[in-house]
Amino acid sequence: MIPEFSKDMLALDAGAEVDRIVDTLRTQVLGTLHRRGVVVGVSGGIDSSVVATLCMRAFGKDKVLGLFMPERDSSGDSLRLGRRVAAQLGIESVLEDIAPALEAIGAYRRQIEAIQTVVPDYGEGWKCKLVIASVLESSGLNITRLTVQDPQGKVDTVRLPPAAYLQIVAATNYKQRLRKMTEYYHADRLKYAVVGTPNRLEYDQGFFVKQGDGAADVMPIVHLYKTQVYQLAEYLEVDDEIRRRPPTTDTFSMAQSQEEFYFALPYHLMDLCLYGLNHGVASNELAAVAGLTEPELQKVFKDIEAKRRAAHYLHARPLLSAEGGD
Repeated sequence: MIPEFSKDMLALDAGAEVDRIVDTLRTQVLGTLHRRGVVVGVSGGIDSSVVATLCMRAFGKDKVLGLFMPERDSSGDSLRLGRRVAAQLGIESVLEDIAPALEAIGAYRRQIEAIQTVVPDYGEGWKCKLVIASVLESSGLNITRLTVQDPQGKVDTVRLPPAAYLQIVAATNYKQRLRKMTEYYHADRLKYAVVGTPNRLEYDQGFFVKQGDGAADVMPIVHLYKTQVYQLAEYLEVDDEIRRRPPTTDTFSMAQSQEEFYFALPYHLMDLCLYGLNHGVASNELAAVAGLTEPELQKVFKDIEAKRRAAHYLHARPLLSAEGGD
């Protein structure tokens, strides 16, 4: 008999899962990749904190390098909490301020130029973020909008034409790609592997930058739903403040949740819906557990599938031309 669906379907034996991941990390990094240790970008968020803790258990504190890579739009809490994680684990850490490199490459300038096509006064002292509406409130295509705040604190939200939106995203993606380049610099000099921090929800739905935070040598939590990452965090005794902190993008100058930027639903509901879709759970059962109506659930499913189609490019490996001759 198929068990009735419930939120408990996402419950883990956290201890057993930690042991399995730690063993797998050792096999992959030391055995398969022949690396001496690992590099982890530590952001003060739940995912990187869990990954750093798993790596410390796998390799010991002397074989884990934590990197802090803030830039001028980063929240001060991210660096503060990231440093706390590294200190509690006893791992070596390095601060790499990537703002000067982003400035030199034109990342900030290109973002501002795109914003000024819709908000001509945007400039010094202004802040911004990209937002989408809840998928439950959307009657059709969920259009990304730009929210700006002027130096006096006035907030306004405007629709973005496609060219402006794409340039803002392209300029912002420099941040994730530059961080990954920095991780690989340290990995190369130490003969370490780069450890990625995406969870299942992020990886499935394309919430990562190609050749940025989507690039890594190993991804130890990519099979775990976000709620399961929180279960591991509790078992691993990750700092309480980090476990209570809402997931953020920490990408734009205005504070922003992952929900309003990309997922359009709280992560615990996205996890339930994604799990139910992956396992063929009856719509009426899934809707009841998630607290949604069936029409609302179908909107969520449509959004999941649309993001999966978009993520196909992000997941794709380089396409190779067949070589002839042999």
